[in-house]
Amino acid sequence: MRSGFRNISIFTVVAVLLFGILQVEISKSSDSEGLTRWQIHDMSRPQPPVVTPGDVSTQAHPVRPPSDAIVLFDGKSLSAWQGADGGPAIWKVGTGYFEVVPKTGDIYTKQAFGDCQVHVEWMAPPWTPGNTYDPGNSGVYLASLYEVQIVDSVHSKIYADGQAAAMYGQYPPLVNVCLAPGLWQSYDIVFHDARFDKGGKLLRPAFVTVFHNGVLVQDHVELTGPTAHKQRPPYQPHPERMPLRLQDHNYPVRFRNVWVRELSESQ
Repeated sequence: MRSGFRNISIFTVVAVLLFGILQVEISKSSDSEGLTRWQIHDMSRPQPPVVTPGDVSTQAHPVRPPSDAIVLFDGKSLSAWQGADGGPAIWKVGTGYFEVVPKTGDIYTKQAFGDCQVHVEWMAPPWTPGNTYDPGNSGVYLASLYEVQIVDSVHSKIYADGQAAAMYGQYPPLVNVCLAPGLWQSYDIVFHDARFDKGGKLLRPAFVTVFHNGVLVQDHVELTGPTAHKQRPPYQPHPERMPLRLQDHNYPVRFRNVWVRELSESQ
């Protein structure tokens, strides 16, 4: 009997190993499909679309976004934004910028987005001496759910996963490259949203890459679910396209040069 069980065990191990090898080969085949669709240097392979790149903003002037970008602030009005209730966004609009009006609530884009590249420039308000917790607190919420933290990390002594460019409550930034209050800063974000099947089962988590002032601070991190304070709730099914959201956290943070480039599934 012992010999029989030994033979069955060996057979089971071999079967499992063979199945694993087969799965790896199937995965490799799937991964290489894009490479085998065209020959090397195939002249019939579609060329990438031509996009005129934007320039680099200076402290004095934001400059034009890429030619295929969806501009969400034209420097004059918040016509692309609305309040949580669907009414007008009532934040302050200044010369070339807009500003959080504390206690008026978050604002949302009227247009919804899926996978996308997001550019946001922001400025923390003057620092109040003694406030070392969350000066200049705000946030960029991807798909209205996943927050890239905004805060004055020159003065803030908040927890690491609440500093500027943190994926709030999940990942601290790789480095702190925050500029002083009163200076314009930039976030360049690449966002791939979660995917769900028709029954609401999670097929793919969300992934985020963030550059803060041109420096990589979030490197294709896998999100655990939506943002929450002092908890990490699980994913809940949501549409593939959702608005971008900016947070009112009771500080007059300023924004300018906000735009989005939509990404296709393959990008």
